[in-house]
Amino acid sequence: MIASVTGEVRFVGAALAVVEVSGFGIEVHASPHTLSGLRVGSTAHLHTAYIARKDESPLLFGFARPDEKEIFTVMLGVSGVGPRTALAAVSVLGPDDARRAIAAGDDKAFTAVPGIGPKSARRIVLELADKLVLPEPAAHPAAEPQIQVWREQVVDALTGLGWSEKDAARGIDDALASQPELADSGNVAEILRTVLSWLGTAKGTTHAPTGRR
Repeated sequence: MIASVTGEVRFVGAALAVVEVSGFGIEVHASPHTLSGLRVGSTAHLHTAYIARKDESPLLFGFARPDEKEIFTVMLGVSGVGPRTALAAVSVLGPDDARRAIAAGDDKAFTAVPGIGPKSARRIVLELADKLVLPEPAAHPAAEPQIQVWREQVVDALTGLGWSEKDAARGIDDALASQPELADSGNVAEILRTVLSWLGTAKGTTHAPTGRR
């Protein structure tokens, strides 16, 4: 099993990055939060999970933080939850909110994740109730401004999860209409979670993704 990867970043896309290790370019699928922290030419250290799939090519998933990997791997143990859905859950909720939702029995929180309906959300909460502990309270560091840059990254992440560029752009505008301070912060991870949560409540409208993974 490949537990981690360290090397120079050669490419960063909407859904994956390429990290060069000992002369080999390794494709690492990752959450928008992890990808937003990578820069071409810099050195990356990613905690990874290797997923071998029957009759399909294996995939390597990477995470900037070990707790993101933990949520991802634990969710894979839930019946009906695949790697794409588990990764989307990490992207939408993040490790701390996922733990809080499970501890509180808040299955509705998981319905904001693309690919998770009410029944699946309830199953996740029930099956993971005793497998994750609540995070310790901690101060959140202020995000560095990334004015204008964040929008392209969020649109790329949303299209990678199945929305069209038009619906992604509209979703960003609608979700942040009442939160200009969040838009000004340029915090890609927080903005993406907010937009995905808003889009999740709009299922069944024109904002619904064009396909499921």
